[in-house]
Amino acid sequence: MNNKPIGIFDSGIGGLTVLKKIIEILPNERYIYYADTENVPYGIKPKEEVKKYIKDAIKFLISKETKAIVIACNTATSIAINDLRVMYDIPIIGIEPAVKPAIEKRNGKKVLIMATPITIKEEKLQNLIKNLEVSEYVDLIDMPKLVEFAEKMEFESNDVEKYIKTRLQGYDLNEYSTLVLGCTHFPLFKKTLSKIFSNKIQMIDGSLGVANRLKNILEKNDLKGNNKLEIEYYHSGKKTNKNDAEKYDRIIS
Repeated sequence: MNNKPIGIFDSGIGGLTVLKKIIEILPNERYIYYADTENVPYGIKPKEEVKKYIKDAIKFLISKETKAIVIACNTATSIAINDLRVMYDIPIIGIEPAVKPAIEKRNGKKVLIMATPITIKEEKLQNLIKNLEVSEYVDLIDMPKLVEFAEKMEFESNDVEKYIKTRLQGYDLNEYSTLVLGCTHFPLFKKTLSKIFSNKIQMIDGSLGVANRLKNILEKNDLKGNNKLEIEYYHSGKKTNKNDAEKYDRIIS
């Protein structure tokens, strides 16, 4: 048994979609959620610049004596997870687009992966698709502005719908049975995406896999806690104000 907190890190609010799933599976833990709101979005910035932001965030979470850290950001996982695991000896769990389960559910149709530009370009995703030998069934599309909309808590506006439709021009939506939400911000747009895809598409993200992986690691290393649920929120190392904390609580409730 270990009652130290678990660190959850994302560039912004997207990781709350992962935290929500984690809490469903591990409700008796303390959590520290770090949103790097001073530097969001990551997906359109230079790789080395983003790496510095990530390392600063993890250093902060380590200073809080976390027993495990979840990188609840596909972009951060793709460019920094290996470095972080060398730097620290606590469990560090990353997230990646749920390509394999999407392929298993494709029912003879294609899979569309939505992610940030960095995630799409990085070798981690490209190698995953290559190793599964599914390139012919998979299309990729970057949606960088969705992160900006999410950070403004704008999930279902006309502007959001117009942006998604514009980015999807040239794609025959009837070709796809499965949509992979390859950025943790993107599940916040499920209602708008369902409207655009006319509810004919399955949407998959990696949050359940991350939550189960975290649970297994905590059990294996005797690190599970026995606490009343407690969440502390930080914006780029500074304690989140009450209004923002309440907004975050509503997202994960």
